[in-house]
Amino acid sequence: MTRRPDHLPTRPTWRCQACGIAWPCSPAKLRLLAEYRNDRTALLIHLATLREEAAVHLAALGSSSPPADLARRFTGWASARRLRALTRLMTPGTP
Repeated sequence: MTRRPDHLPTRPTWRCQACGIAWPCSPAKLRLLAEYRNDRTALLIHLATLREEAAVHLAALGSSSPPADLARRFTGWASARRLRALTRLMTPGTP
């Protein structure tokens, strides 16, 4: 049986190793939510650190500036309001 690659970023393009879309992809977000479920602050710090790393890498690939959506892509989805909504979706029986 062939093992599928994890949904991790490929540097310097910041595409998902498994599905090829912009990272973090949906499976990566779910994994991060599970990993940091008890420490939202640590999740946001981790994502902000990765966002800054991605900005440097993507700028070095030839663009004069990194893509404008990096904040939304890396940290916007993990805001408190969005995390509450995602948690409700992921938790059966939660109104």
